[in-house]
Amino acid sequence: MISSTIIWAAIAVFAVAGAIIAWLAQRANTGTAADYYLGGSRLGGMIAGLSYGATTYSAFMLVVLTGLTYRGGVGALGFELIYFAGLTLLVVFAPRFWLAARKWGFISPAEMVGARYGSPAVAKAMAAVALVFLLPYCTTQMAGVGLLLSGVTGGGITLAQAIATGAVLATLWTLLAGLRSVAWTDAAQAVVMLLSGAVAVAAAVAAIGGPRAFIDQTVQNHGAWLDLPGPGLWSLPTFVALAFPWFFFAISNPQVSQRLFVARDFAAMRRMILWVLGFGLLFTLVAVIWGFAALHLVPGLENTAMATPALLTSGAIPVPVAVLLVIGVLSAAVSTLESIALTMGSMVARDFLGARTGDAMQVFAGRLVVILVIVFAAAFALDTAKIVDQLAALSSAGLLVTVPPIIGAFFWRRGTAAGVLACLAGGSVVAVVMALGLGVSVFNPALALTVAAVSTGLFVAVSLISQPRVGALDFADELRADLDRHNAW
Repeated sequence: MISSTIIWAAIAVFAVAGAIIAWLAQRANTGTAADYYLGGSRLGGMIAGLSYGATTYSAFMLVVLTGLTYRGGVGALGFELIYFAGLTLLVVFAPRFWLAARKWGFISPAEMVGARYGSPAVAKAMAAVALVFLLPYCTTQMAGVGLLLSGVTGGGITLAQAIATGAVLATLWTLLAGLRSVAWTDAAQAVVMLLSGAVAVAAAVAAIGGPRAFIDQTVQNHGAWLDLPGPGLWSLPTFVALAFPWFFFAISNPQVSQRLFVARDFAAMRRMILWVLGFGLLFTLVAVIWGFAALHLVPGLENTAMATPALLTSGAIPVPVAVLLVIGVLSAAVSTLESIALTMGSMVARDFLGARTGDAMQVFAGRLVVILVIVFAAAFALDTAKIVDQLAALSSAGLLVTVPPIIGAFFWRRGTAAGVLACLAGGSVVAVVMALGLGVSVFNPALALTVAAVSTGLFVAVSLISQPRVGALDFADELRADLDRHNAW
């Protein structure tokens, strides 16, 4: 075990460094809602890309994905690469999101979709769906921090203390300067995440005997983990159940799609995509190799979500390296949590209060929502830390209901507000009834596929029997000239 005093000291250094970065960032704030939630849309490509990466590649990676690798082998890499392949959606949607936000001044993705269909009700419904289905994902971040810190200290840091620590850091940094502090601390945390993961993987592989020994022992002793379906987890239905909703993560999750509004110009937006792709590929490989290393060094774990804490306290990883990775996982969780909370705040401010509300009130309302979201996530995480993988996947499956309206916003002029409302309501009800009422597991593809089919069917069918509203925007037509000017597809 690692001394809790050492961990607290490292967290203190991390917290002070983050506070300094957040304080420096807030000096540029102008007090407007656009500045608080989007940083005035003045971020460069590197900062925007690292912020996007840190928001997307959360504590899920080194807690859940590592555990899935430990449990089921290389199928976990395939699952995560499906998400990585989904990032190619940014090539199509990022230019459209960015141009629409610049042209009409959108702050939240729900606001954009509502304007496209000419309906404030659509914006409110999109925001409500996000609020409901993102809360479980917030919980996974808190649970991941709790499992890690309590695990590596042998309970010296309790689950409650660990969760409270992540909650306090995320709250303070988000409240201080909104997107500016979140983006800059995200960028710093992205560096910590990747550096700590790479160093820890190198130490683990060295403890096994080096790269050659690691490969040879994996082939000889865990050959089933290198094949599909592997030792039992990765059947085709399970793979489809987990991977299908994650493919659409880049457009279905507003905390990442909102990042498409923040680049200062079109060139910066393109650089942002490259940074996200590079960071994502490297961090995915780190998480999967770390899972295989845990399989060698700490075999026989019943709770695979504890693979990272078990490996860090096995004696194979030097304490300084272990502490660095603890801070890396804490960084991953905090960066994702603060981004989700800030996005939820922006949706309440813009989609429920409305753009006509003054900037001061929009910022105040958003800050209040940030506090409520983080407190809820922390409280709920105390009871659900053992099912973080299911919570994360359920969140993605539920958010699938937003995909048809988003695609239709740019590529189907016939889509209507009535179709969107039917899609969101019907799909959400199906997701909740199947998951909570009927007990359909997130590992069953029937959940995600049924939600997607019902949502899409309702969107198309109701749109065809209803009429577009007066005042609905035509993104396909009105953005075409700008897309051509930037040579965007």
